[in-house]
Amino acid sequence: MELESLNIPAINQFASLYIEQKEPVTSFFHYNINQHDVYSRRLNDLMPREFPREELTDCIASYMKGLPASQEVCDSLEKLNKDAVTVVAGQQAGLLTGPLYTIHKIISVIKLAKQQEKELNHPVVPVFWIAGEDHDYQEVNHIYLEKGDIIEKKGYPERVSGKKMTSDILYDKNVMKSWVTEILKTLGETPHTKKLAGELTEMIEEQNDIVRFFAHFVMHLFKDFGLLVIDSAYPQIRSLEKHHFHHLIEGSQQITNAVLKQQDEIKRNGFNTQLDISPDAANIFINLNNERALLEREDFSFTEKNTGSVIPAGELLSMLEKNPEKFSNNVVTRPIMQEWLFPTLAFIGGPGEIAYWGELKKAFEYAGLKIPPVVPRLNITLIERDVEKKMNLLGLSLSQVLMNGVTEERERYWDSIKLPRLEMEISDLEQMLQKKYEDIRHKTEQIGYGLDQIAEKNLSIHLHQLNFLRARTDKALRDKHDKTFSDFAKVENCLRPNDGPQERTWNALYFLNKYGEDFIRELASLPMDFDGTHKVVYI
Repeated sequence: MELESLNIPAINQFASLYIEQKEPVTSFFHYNINQHDVYSRRLNDLMPREFPREELTDCIASYMKGLPASQEVCDSLEKLNKDAVTVVAGQQAGLLTGPLYTIHKIISVIKLAKQQEKELNHPVVPVFWIAGEDHDYQEVNHIYLEKGDIIEKKGYPERVSGKKMTSDILYDKNVMKSWVTEILKTLGETPHTKKLAGELTEMIEEQNDIVRFFAHFVMHLFKDFGLLVIDSAYPQIRSLEKHHFHHLIEGSQQITNAVLKQQDEIKRNGFNTQLDISPDAANIFINLNNERALLEREDFSFTEKNTGSVIPAGELLSMLEKNPEKFSNNVVTRPIMQEWLFPTLAFIGGPGEIAYWGELKKAFEYAGLKIPPVVPRLNITLIERDVEKKMNLLGLSLSQVLMNGVTEERERYWDSIKLPRLEMEISDLEQMLQKKYEDIRHKTEQIGYGLDQIAEKNLSIHLHQLNFLRARTDKALRDKHDKTFSDFAKVENCLRPNDGPQERTWNALYFLNKYGEDFIRELASLPMDFDGTHKVVYI
């Protein structure tokens, strides 16, 4: 593997300015991540605070029981139980690890934790917080595969009704194994396929729900790096969060007001906001009848949005005491809950997360907290050598392809091979026919009996035939230059699929099938710096 760094702007202006640590964006956060002492200052800020270390460590160890383990994982648990701080990232549990950016987040967490443990001479543990409480099944139930010149969505066939938390979604083991087999068949047989298929079959058999399958696969890949994982919907962690939920329920109005006030400030500085939050939002979900319902506050009562049922505040707090596992956070309160539980040295986020965390500053302050240093995750694009070769043959600029795709260059190539003289002849013939038929129509109108309509129909047939000739000529030209157009498609599919970054469409399974598990270890071992540049890895 070879590594190259490029300056590629972030998806949104807010994230771009944050990466450069420019005002006014930096004013929406508590730490400037470009200051050389940011992590030592953050460590000092964490030292006086108390965390439920023993309970949290037991909880994570309990959740990770039955997942792939290593001595490094045991060491991380021991460190956390003592005085370690954490680097944290989170993501929904996508099937087969989901889009590549999930892998990039995990690598980011591991690398920053290792880097800062050395710099600070203090134990730092990488933690991946799986958002198992989320209920957007449609966002995680598929992967994308390349078939010929197109990218095809491959959805998991089992359907889920209602708003179930992902952690509550069980899968049929035979259906899952059949689905994975079809995917591997599409990817093609390699020297690594048989081993990978066996490992996936074993994971499917050992687990029962989508989140545990995700956690097993992640730990299978990253156990040797000391990564810890925890599902935000794990009942044992809910018990740890119970008294914090009390604060969130009792302070729900103040938290919402704080977010709205921060959003107003962001809008005044010319930015759009990411969070859609109403003035009545309680920012908490409750699980009723196996469905997740968002709560809204009205005076001293709460309304759950699925049925409109009203729950008095006292009754809600009583439910919390008896069944804390029924409560879950939304996008506003999850970061605050995370900060209460974990001694977070830094949070790793993507461009969208950076933007909405900036809307939480006043909510954190209401809770007596600071937003931890928010570090942009590593942005990585993987380029296979045959794709690099095609790109060079086509004369394509890597930066331009990563930002804009190949549409403009492909159209320019098409214009260069078209036969302008032939097109001119067809166009001239069209114009001549239209002029002649205009004269014919005038004469037939005088005769009557609908002859003008027959002339109109006759012209339409001729024009249709000329368009048919034009289309067949274009097709023959494209067929003649099919290899070049296929090369354009291959470069686009690999580097700018679905008109977006590779990491949002491609799945790690393609690379694991083609290059084996060492691929992940080599990728995670590359010397990548958190300097805001885009990392291009040549395989």
